[in-house]
Amino acid sequence: MTLADNHIVSSFDDDLNELSDKLAEMGGLCEKLVGESVDALIRRDIPLARRVIDWDRQIDRLQHEIEEHGILTIAKRAPVAIDLRQVVAALRIANDLERIGDLAKNIAKRVVALDGAFQPPKLAAGVAHIADLTLAQLKEVLDAYTRRDDKRALEVWSQDGEIDALYNSLFRELLTYMMEDPRNIGFCAHLLFCAKNIERIGDHATNVAETVYYVVHGTALTEDRPKAELMSAELGD
Repeated sequence: MTLADNHIVSSFDDDLNELSDKLAEMGGLCEKLVGESVDALIRRDIPLARRVIDWDRQIDRLQHEIEEHGILTIAKRAPVAIDLRQVVAALRIANDLERIGDLAKNIAKRVVALDGAFQPPKLAAGVAHIADLTLAQLKEVLDAYTRRDDKRALEVWSQDGEIDALYNSLFRELLTYMMEDPRNIGFCAHLLFCAKNIERIGDHATNVAETVYYVVHGTALTEDRPKAELMSAELGD
């Protein structure tokens, strides 16, 4: 390998390292926002919810920087095979993390909207449980990406149905509370929105798992996701 070749390889490695560093920062922020948005919901902490809403701008900024740097790297280096897959993977994961940040922000907005509303005791416990599982999967899949560990990524991928099942169970429980006492309707409706956002965060963690598999193997997963049939209502962001 010539000196010029060494320089090209070194420059490309620098580009990949910059993408990885920004993704690590973005992933850490997403974990923080998901955890603190749920904490704000459980504790009815309006100031914390407002901070989560503000922090989402940092995730948007990082996603934009990763997108610009990734596209510039492809244009300058013309990577192929595994090198190209790593850049494409960074762009895909940044997009999923940006959506996760938006969903955490949506939860925080619900907390602000709930200010002063009647809150039945213990109703948020189910949301906290599904959030704990989802956050654990997000942390696991981001670590799998860092280590290029397709086995750990597949473990996260295979657990997607578990989050769906918890969401369905919570959906039924909250509907029961709403039918038993009309005072519960407003609060439970907000919790349903929050639970749906958390379930969607789990979907994006599963997307990341599929991207890790793609990076390692160069092919997409061909199996159907292990999803449960979700209970639904007219819910939106």
